[in-house]
Amino acid sequence: MSKITFMGAGSSVFAKNILGDTMLSPALHDAHIALYDIEGKRLRQSKKMLQTLNRNTNKGRAKITAHLGKPQRKAALKDATYVVNAIQVGGYEPSTVIDFEIPKKYGLRQTIADTIGIGGLFRTLRTAPA
Repeated sequence: MSKITFMGAGSSVFAKNILGDTMLSPALHDAHIALYDIEGKRLRQSKKMLQTLNRNTNKGRAKITAHLGKPQRKAALKDATYVVNAIQVGGYEPSTVIDFEIPKKYGLRQTIADTIGIGGLFRTLRTAPA
């Protein structure tokens, strides 16, 4: 059985899109999906949403666990076959907003500021140390 650890699982929509597609892949129907986040309420919401998706589209075959905060990070990562790192350091405000606003101030327009361009560089500099 493959284990997929999703770091930053409090982003329910992103987790749903990535992990929902994963559960539809025959090779990963029975995967262990370990959700990890530092924010409990959002982590619980993501787990509940994925459990429902698992029941409705995957016949409940995937195993879904939730791991909260730094004390449970090692357990989330233990024996992982794959790790998806979707953490956001600094939050939407101010960090993500700044990723767009600073380049805009200097005449650089971008549609995506999380993976490419100067905004992507800002995000990398913030995220890599974490």
